[in-house]
Amino acid sequence: MRIRTLTGAVAAVLVLAGPVVGGQAVAVRTVDSAAPPGETRVLTYDTGRAGEFASAVDRGAAIWNDSVDAVELRPAASGEAADIRIVVVDGWPRAVPGGLGSGTVYFGREAVADGHSTVRIAAHELGHVLGLPDRKPGPCSELMSGASAGPSCRSARPDAAERAEVEEKFARAPAGLSM
Repeated sequence: MRIRTLTGAVAAVLVLAGPVVGGQAVAVRTVDSAAPPGETRVLTYDTGRAGEFASAVDRGAAIWNDSVDAVELRPAASGEAADIRIVVVDGWPRAVPGGLGSGTVYFGREAVADGHSTVRIAAHELGHVLGLPDRKPGPCSELMSGASAGPSCRSARPDAAERAEVEEKFARAPAGLSM
């Protein structure tokens, strides 16, 4: 796990009254169990392998940024290790989360060829990395209904319940750690 630098609240403290080894108190590093109220987690994403879908991923990330306060998705700086990697594939889209706020999104051309919205695909798959499961079948108004809403569905915004779930998951996530 990578430790992130935080501003504002202290994410880790040294506790001097911890375990004793050889008659000496040992400093123990502990991490707050939740992010400080109002703190936004910044997650970076890399579209270097997203091919023709890089702009759709940027738009999907912007939708999440406009929808929730607990998380901000930003493109990774050149040479920076990203929390989320986007890779274009010929098959069906899918996400492989590596923990809350990290993982790989496989942006599948097959769904695009079937007529699905590229921005909806991007926002949906990013939703998985933000901790949301598929909710199939479901109406077009639910982002996580994914392809079950049909190729004519263009809604790429999470509904109120989906937004609340992401806010709650990140409020409970350990502060200061890469998720």
